[in-house]
Parts: sequence; structure tokens; C-alpha cells
Amino acid sequence: MPIDATGRTGTGPAVSVIIPTLHAGETLRRLIGALREQTLAPREILVIDSDSTDGTPDIARECGVRVIGIDRKDFDHGGTRNLAASYAVGEVLVFMTQDAMPDHPEMLERLMAPMMADGRIACSYARQVPRAEAGVLERLTRAHLYPERPEVKWKSDLSRLGLRTFFCSNVCAAYRRDVFEQLGRFPSPVLFNEDLFFAAKCVLADYGVAYASDARVVHSHNYTIGQQFRRYFDNGVSMRGNDMVYAWSGVGRSGSGMVLTVARELIRMRRMRYIPRLLVESAAKFAGYQLGKRHRLLPAALCRRFSMHRGIWDRYYLDRARADAGGETLRG
Repeated sequence: MPIDATGRTGTGPAVSVIIPTLHAGETLRRLIGALREQTLAPREILVIDSDSTDGTPDIARECGVRVIGIDRKDFDHGGTRNLAASYAVGEVLVFMTQDAMPDHPEMLERLMAPMMADGRIACSYARQVPRAEAGVLERLTRAHLYPERPEVKWKSDLSRLGLRTFFCSNVCAAYRRDVFEQLGRFPSPVLFNEDLFFAAKCVLADYGVAYASDARVVHSHNYTIGQQFRRYFDNGVSMRGNDMVYAWSGVGRSGSGMVLTVARELIRMRRMRYIPRLLVESAAKFAGYQLGKRHRLLPAALCRRFSMHRGIWDRYYLDRARADAGGETLRG
């Protein structure tokens, strides 16, 4: 399905944009407005809201988009997106987060381009550029994770890239609807990495995963040391729960490579005063990830305290307990 040279809909694919929300507020209005100004306009925008109390659902309805409401306790990164996808009509599903913003009007068009050019590519994710107020470490980390050069990753890249082959980000990512259904959608419940796990399914099924570096969204975080620890604890938990992906976690470039790259750049920029913060953040991430990988050795109450998503943890833990007892296992 080639995209119309004019950039407008017509011969392009029907695109459904899905946005999970919680207290998105006026940011959501700006995001919906930016999506409607895209050269490849989405067929529909769906908001799936976790019982926001700040007027987020009303703002979405005022903007004329469909709202799907769920109880906050029922949210999880995979299942909530799967539910929204079941309501969507598009041939292509684009998942975004409420805190991402298209950086230019051609973002969706460029995000879709790799899949339209090659039917073997199942999904495509955007480049994330930091907000103006982002700190130095966040800027350098984003630059490392989301470089200027595009790429398409295949099964043949596993020996070279290892886990990086599966990297994908639902901050802004597009998926072929038919492949999404064929491969069983996102795992659920899941604390983290639903996008990476599905991309792994794609790669192992001989599909490609594209990084569309010319499709840019503005997105960055300002996490505290404690938040970094909890985020990486959830990362370790989710990785250890997926043996198919975990087997590749020691192959290719590791997190230490990113730390060295950022440290060298700080030295080049003569901003060595940020290196102690880099080392502390890296230690928190490493400790969180290692504890997450070994979460079955820890008391459930402690795991819940460590998790960034305690509501999801409760569901995840119960599911893992059933699996350990020989009952139902996690999907994905």
C-alpha cells in the first residue's frame, strides 16, 4: 500500500492511533491536535483512560475521539493496549504515550514508510528527541538509544546485536494489524517491555523491526535515582519472566557500553561534574535490574515496594505464583 505522494490519506493505509491515558489533562488536547495536522492523517484516534479524575476523558471527547474507560486497577501495559486494539478499525495500529508529541507534520508518514516499502517489516518505531528542559544525562542517553541513522533489524542480526535486535518503543510505534493478531498481540499482564517482547516475536518469526529515525517525537523523562531503580527493577522482573527474550540478554552491546559512551561525551563536552551523577544513576539501574531478575527470591511485599507499577505487580505476582504452582503461565 503506497502512501499517496501528497501525504494525505486516500491511497495510504487506514491508521488507528491508540493512546493510554492517566491524568493527561491539556497535554492530550495538544497531542490530538498535532496528530490531526499530520500529512498522513489517522483514520481514528482512540483514548483508553484509566479512570482519570482531572477531566482527561472529557477533553478527549471534546476533541472528538473515542474514549474507552477502564478501572485503574485493571491497567497493564500489554492488556490495556490489546483491549484498545480490539476496538480499532485500522490496518496499522500506532501506539503512543500521552507524554509524547510529534516533532513535525510528517511524523506518521515517515513512521509508516518502512512498512509500506517492505511487506516483511512488521513494526516501526520513532526516534525520541528530548524536551527543551531535559538534563544533560537524559539528552545524551536519548542520543545513544535513538541515533540519527535508521535501521531495520532482522533475525540475522541477533548474533551481532543480541537483545538490541528486539528493541522497540511504544512511546511511538506502528504495527501491521494482521501480524499483530497473527503473533498473539502484546503479553499480559506485563510490568514492562510489552513492545520489546512483541518485537521479539516478529524477529523470531522472520519479520523485520524498523527504526524510523526521521519520524521524530519529543519525549524525555526527569527520573529521580529512586525512580530509576524502580523502573529497572520492573525491567528485570519482566525480562526474567520471558525466557525467549532473556536468553539473548547477554549478547551484543550491554548497558555498560552506554555508560562509557555517555561518560566519554561528558569528558568531550568538559562537563565532568555530571560523571558522579551518571555513576550513581547507573548503579541504581544495575541494582534494580539485578534484583528484578531475582525477584522470586524476594518477599512479595518487598517486590511490590520496589516496583514502579504496584497495581500491575499485584496481578503479575499472582500470575507468577500460579505458574510456579503448575497452573496458568504468562503469555508471551
